[in-house]
Amino acid sequence: METREKLLKELEELNRELENVKGEKCEVWTRVMGYHRPVSEFNRGKKSEFYERRYFEEGVALNRFSSKTC
Repeated sequence: METREKLLKELEELNRELENVKGEKCEVWTRVMGYHRPVSEFNRGKKSEFYERRYFEEGVALNRFSSKTC
């Protein structure tokens, strides 16, 4: 139990530190129809498409294909 209580206390301290962290807005750009544009300028539909995108991950693809037999 001591370890759990110690971890919870440390987590509370870290959460308090995070409340004071200030960051800068980061603008995300992506390639659309052959040119680059900031996502912030997309209309609602295009933003929705952007956030639903899936990105290629080589490890996942290799595992998927190596587990299948011909």
